[in-house]
Amino acid sequence: MTYHAKVIAGGKIVIPADLRRELGIRDGDSVALERTPEGISLVRDDPEAALLRLREGLRDYSVDQFLRERRQD
Repeated sequence: MTYHAKVIAGGKIVIPADLRRELGIRDGDSVALERTPEGISLVRDDPEAALLRLREGLRDYSVDQFLRERRQD
């Protein structure tokens, strides 16, 4: 589902109430904006969620690949 938000004075973005409820975002919570090739992604900013995203990103990343990249640097 696509949601639309409006940027208001001071660069603030109002997240639609339905989306906040769906994501469990409450007043005072922090969110993270991540740059993607398509634009930005908004995610809940909590340590557990961040760790899950990190693990997902590293799933196919091997030690050999890491060492190759380090040697190139």
